[in-house]
Amino acid sequence: MQPPRAVVFDIGNVLVGWDPERLYARLIPDAAQRQAFFAEAELAAMNRDIDLGAPFRARVEAQAAAHPRHAALIRAWHDRWSEMFRPAIAGSVALMRLLRARGVAVHALSNFGAETFALARSIYPVLGDFDLTVISGEEGVAKPDAEIYARLEARTGLERPALFFTDDRAENVAAARRRGWRTHLFRNPAALALELVEAGLIAPHELTG
Repeated sequence: MQPPRAVVFDIGNVLVGWDPERLYARLIPDAAQRQAFFAEAELAAMNRDIDLGAPFRARVEAQAAAHPRHAALIRAWHDRWSEMFRPAIAGSVALMRLLRARGVAVHALSNFGAETFALARSIYPVLGDFDLTVISGEEGVAKPDAEIYARLEARTGLERPALFFTDDRAENVAAARRRGWRTHLFRNPAALALELVEAGLIAPHELTG
C-alpha cells in the first residue's frame, strides 16, 4: 500500500485545545449549576449555528436576547472566546511541522466559525500554515456531512486513499473512513505519531529527533 500523500487535521482538541468548561468553570463554579446553564441556554445549538456560518456576535446576541436571565454569561462566549480555545497542543503542532518539512501536504478540515477561525489564526499563526483549509463556517456545511469531505477531496485532486485524516470525534472519523480515507481517532500526539510512522509518512527515528 502506498503511503498517503496528504494529512488532514481537525483543529479543536487536535492542534489547539477547545474547552468551554475552562471558561465557564470560573464563571459558574458549581458543576450542577454549570450543567443546567449549558442545557437551558442551548449553547451547543448556538455554537453549531456559528460553525455553519452564522455571524459570531449577532448569533451570540440573539441567544442572549432569547435567554435574558443568562445574557451576561452567554455574551462571555463571544467576549472571552479565546479563553476557551487554548492551549496549543505542542506535540501535534510539532508533527504538523515535521510533515511539512518532509514535503507532505498538510490540510485542515474543521468545524469552525469563519470569524472565530480568523481570530484563532491571529492567536496561533501556525493555523495559517496549511496547504489547504476547509472550514465549515466558510462552507456552510459541517462534519460529519459527506459534502464537506467531498469539497476537500475535489480541491486536493487526490484519490481518497491518499488522504490521512485525524479528528477527536468518532463520528467525524467514521464519515471519512466510509469515503475510503485512512483515519486516526485522535487521543494524544504520541498515538498520532505512531500512526503516521505506520502509514509511512514519518520515520521512527524522527519521533526522538
